[in-house]
Amino acid sequence: MLDSPIKAAAAVAATHGISGYTDQAVQIGLRLIGALLVLLVGMWIARRMANFTQRALGRARLDTTLSGFVRNLTYGVLVALLVVTALGVLGVPSAPMVAALGTAGLAIGLALQGTLSNMAWGVLLVIFRPFRVGDFVTAGGVEGTVESINLMHTLLSLPDGREAIMPNGKVGSDAIINYNRRGTRRFELTVGIGYKDDIGAAMAEIKQLFEQDERILEDPAPGVWTSALGESSVDLIVRAWTRPEDFWATKTDLLRAIKEHYDAAGISIPFPQRELTVVQGSLPAGSPARKD
Repeated sequence: MLDSPIKAAAAVAATHGISGYTDQAVQIGLRLIGALLVLLVGMWIARRMANFTQRALGRARLDTTLSGFVRNLTYGVLVALLVVTALGVLGVPSAPMVAALGTAGLAIGLALQGTLSNMAWGVLLVIFRPFRVGDFVTAGGVEGTVESINLMHTLLSLPDGREAIMPNGKVGSDAIINYNRRGTRRFELTVGIGYKDDIGAAMAEIKQLFEQDERILEDPAPGVWTSALGESSVDLIVRAWTRPEDFWATKTDLLRAIKEHYDAAGISIPFPQRELTVVQGSLPAGSPARKD
């Protein structure tokens, strides 16, 4: 990088002797000192600017992962500009350096396009926040509770205790279902009663259970309706709203309570049955069961 100043110094020395060489050496020394000062002072300023950016993002309540990433990115860009500036102070043309950096950046981007895609989606997930830590979601076709979100992947805890590490590119490019976002969840049960049972009485038993369970929300209001006339039962559909953290317990407790109250009230919950009719004379000749 110092070829041009050294060649110039040699030319001056050949033309003007030792005094010219000394002057050129002084100029090179001054350029080196200037370049070092640019680097030292510039890196101090770059560090302070990067830290200021991180604090500003923290005051804006931005995610710590994203604020740290922006801080490091800001510092890296400023350092790269400082290096180019310092080389310019030394007398090295900046255009070839900028072209080289651009070429290197393009090559790195092509080699790491999958990684960069995950990183870009990580930034977008943190900014737009389609889900937060602790939410139960369906993301990338996987259901689970969000444990952590970073720039490269999202960690989900599955209901059976397993962990799923989902690349952010897959999470962001697929549909995301957030079960906690609105603060309430609705569950649905289907209960069958016998054709001879009183439908109104069966509905009243379930509505009484709504009032007894404080976990079932009044708004939106729960309800029970006749949904179908099955082969062996009249099907009632039960819908109720609860808080996300009470979803599973409330649903299972209500189902058990319906069974117990129906038993006490004498309301049947039938199971599928089949009737077989044997017609005399339909059996083949020679059968032991046939009587001519």
